[in-house]
Amino acid sequence: MTLRVIIIGAGPAGLTAALELCEHSVIRPIVLEALDDVGGISRTVEYKGHRMDIGGHRFFSKSDWVMDWWRKRLPEATTPSGGDAMGYVPDADAVMLHRSRLSRIYFLRRFFDYPVTLSATTMRNLGLWRLVKIGVTYFQARLFPRRPERNLQDFFINRFGQSLYRTFFKDYTEKVWGVSCDKISSAWGAQRIKGLSILEALRHALGRVFRRTASGSLAQKHVATSLIDRFLYPKYGPGQMWRKAADELRADGGQIRHGLQVTTVELGGGRVQAVRARNLATGEETRFECDWLISTMPVKDLIASIEPPAPAAVAEVADGLMYRDFITVGVLLHRLKPNAYSLPGSTTNMVPDTWIYIQEPDVKLGRLQVFNNWSPALVPNPDTVWLGLEYFCQEGDELWNMPDERMGQFAIEELAKIGLIDKEDALDFNVVHVPKAYPAYFGSYDRFDTIRAFTDTVPNLFLVGRNGMHRYNNQDHSMLTAKAAAECIISGNTDKAEIWDINLDDEYHEEKKSV
Repeated sequence: MTLRVIIIGAGPAGLTAALELCEHSVIRPIVLEALDDVGGISRTVEYKGHRMDIGGHRFFSKSDWVMDWWRKRLPEATTPSGGDAMGYVPDADAVMLHRSRLSRIYFLRRFFDYPVTLSATTMRNLGLWRLVKIGVTYFQARLFPRRPERNLQDFFINRFGQSLYRTFFKDYTEKVWGVSCDKISSAWGAQRIKGLSILEALRHALGRVFRRTASGSLAQKHVATSLIDRFLYPKYGPGQMWRKAADELRADGGQIRHGLQVTTVELGGGRVQAVRARNLATGEETRFECDWLISTMPVKDLIASIEPPAPAAVAEVADGLMYRDFITVGVLLHRLKPNAYSLPGSTTNMVPDTWIYIQEPDVKLGRLQVFNNWSPALVPNPDTVWLGLEYFCQEGDELWNMPDERMGQFAIEELAKIGLIDKEDALDFNVVHVPKAYPAYFGSYDRFDTIRAFTDTVPNLFLVGRNGMHRYNNQDHSMLTAKAAAECIISGNTDKAEIWDINLDDEYHEEKKSV
């Protein structure tokens, strides 16, 4: 008998789970996706031949299984054009490029290394007085750490000191999340920048040249994730990987049903019996009976959709979960501002960065991607500059509700305000809204275990992925949660502990040898 598996969401987690299940002849999953594309936040948006990476996605993992999974679908290009040393190009488009990461901080109208290092440039940009305060407060934090770490502010200060925290972390983090750092759980820092400190950044900078091998190996398993400086990248952006996965899924007999938004998860006898989804174009509702359900939809929405309703305590926590949304504005330029802001010694006006953290307090812009440097194939005209400006906001606020035409002009004005462009060099723009992009570690997050305890009692329900688990996972961690869920379904195992263990600590990938 064929097992009926419904998967909510066609992002990295949903598609990974579906493909893993398709390897077994008795399972042909159906993926329900509200958008008309795949990849979730890891999709590629196309605009007049230009491609936008929504969020910036490095294809690197400390999991060999994830790296092999990616390479199976898009092999590494052996030359920048996708061919080998003899010029043979088996499929020059279906490849991943080797990329070198350069991220910098833009502050005081100057560039600083990221992660922050005490280089000559950094010291010159900061000035003597700031350097003295940074040194004094750093050693104060090392001698008298804040215990316990009650919030993200404590987390940052313990690792960087009060002055460095206020210079490089406080304003940017609060721009991203919209609340002060003392209102955010320290769990966010433990997950997103675990293993990073001043000493670790210095060790990384000093040892970088020795870690590089003659073959340009991507192996960086002993490097903190925040410090990874080499990665793979699909030639046409991250969506290329997930469209390839979607094609494979269909070829294997799985289905992806687009334009369907899940409205109801029916429980009966303590199990999921069926899922109802509304067609966003027609309003028509379809009911899908299932033996197993894998959900990547936001936990807040999942709990609200359950019938009969979840217990009041569970519903209360779910209703209090919060998210951060963002807007990406693609801005096409004739050029960046002449003689501005490239690396010392550079003869070009193009900055070399993949992305730039904008910490200037007088603009709302949070992060800037330079799509030319992710892959030249994202930009049809190499004589132009294609940027992605990220604005962090909330659905319904002033930025979110700003008309696209005004938002595009606003983004161009901010680039000019901080001295990166001349307004007359702007050629075009495209605006993309991304709801529930980041699960927040405040609101009712500190009571999330109430939700987990409830969902764990539903044996055929598995929560995976970033929004599915309300956990700020990278795409490789999301894929690993999906793999673990698929293995449970295949074996009939309903213990979800291993799924929740993924990405809890920095050594997860090294300890789980089977991964």
